[in-house]
Amino acid sequence: MVMMKATWVSVFALAAVLLLVLLPAAEAVTCSPMQLSPCAAAITSSSPPSALCCARLKEQKPCLCGYMRNPSLRRFVSTPNARKVSNHCRLAIPRC
Repeated sequence: MVMMKATWVSVFALAAVLLLVLLPAAEAVTCSPMQLSPCAAAITSSSPPSALCCARLKEQKPCLCGYMRNPSLRRFVSTPNARKVSNHCRLAIPRC
C-alpha cells in the first residue's frame, strides 16, 4: 500500500514537472500577417529569405492556414516564391 502511494506521488510530481516545462512552449501565437514583413522581399522577388524571415515564419506556422484562407493574403502565401521561402527556411507548408 505504501509503495503504491509513493508511485502515485512520483507520477503526479513527474506530471507537474512536465507541465511546467511544456507550458511555455504551448503559448498561443498571436496571428499577425505583419509579423511576416521581413519575408516580403523574398516572397515578391527571388532574393533569399533572411534569418529573421525564417524565424518569423516558424513562429507564425500555426497561422498559415488562416492566411491561406484569407483572399487578401492567399496571393502572397500560396505563390511559388512563398514555397521557395518555406523550403529555404526548412518549414513544411501545412495541409489546410
